[in-house]
Amino acid sequence: MFSYPSRSQGGSVVSGGTLEFTGERFTPECVREIRYEHWARYAFAFELARGKRVLDAACGEGYGSAMLAGSATSVLGVDIAEDAVAHARSRYGMQANLRFDRGDCTALDFAPGSFDLIVSFETLEHVAAQKELIAGFARALTDDGILIVSSPDKRTYSDVSGFRNEFHVRELYREELLALLAPHFPQVRLFGQKLLFQSAIWNLDCVPHTVAAATLAESDTAAHAGLDYAPLYFIAVCSRRALPELPNLALFGDRDESVYAHYNSEIRRLIAADARIVELESEIGRLRDELAKSHIRR
Repeated sequence: MFSYPSRSQGGSVVSGGTLEFTGERFTPECVREIRYEHWARYAFAFELARGKRVLDAACGEGYGSAMLAGSATSVLGVDIAEDAVAHARSRYGMQANLRFDRGDCTALDFAPGSFDLIVSFETLEHVAAQKELIAGFARALTDDGILIVSSPDKRTYSDVSGFRNEFHVRELYREELLALLAPHFPQVRLFGQKLLFQSAIWNLDCVPHTVAAATLAESDTAAHAGLDYAPLYFIAVCSRRALPELPNLALFGDRDESVYAHYNSEIRRLIAADARIVELESEIGRLRDELAKSHIRR
């Protein structure tokens, strides 16, 4: 289990203000769906970081590096943006096993075998030099080191949705991502990530170790086994050696249920707005009737 101090709890989080959210990088102050997506990746990597020398490549604001420092021997967060590095040092720099440096992740100059684990989340699609990025990660890892990268699935993220992210340089399809990783990592386990609406049933007496999943479409008469969804993001766990045991399903949530809170507030707001629209339409109808009657009297 990981423990991450809030800004009011002190500890490793010091007064450093907040980094402005521009849409290019996530900050811990973001809420709703993006919060679940970004925090979940680091939570997924937390146990794999235990006792390891970790590089968080394109660490951004630094929140994820700080989380991983809770289990790793050491964590280095690297980002090309000077303001992000300065902010990360100010906000998280009091953790003894954590430091931040400015650097270009497509041109790493670390000695071979410098890290046991490299994580780089939502980086690939932001750079053109994707081959150089992956090759640099491979060089910096030990022979049995592990790389964890995430990347949006171009098919679902852009093609199907019709959405264009202005900060993305080149998005990848599943086959393109695997082809990019294959020359350096013969062992690749590919995971899908997507925020889902689920009804959870769990054993209250223990931490779940076995999982049953089912998916039902509106037109189905019976549920299908498994999570039958197209992923929005890919998370690839890569190595030159056999991978350790990995979970088939990793769940992440926040106990404050921020998505539900926003959903419920929006529903209440829309219901109130709908009632107000009905009132206004009724008032407009009454005023039109009075106006029509005044024209008749004239």
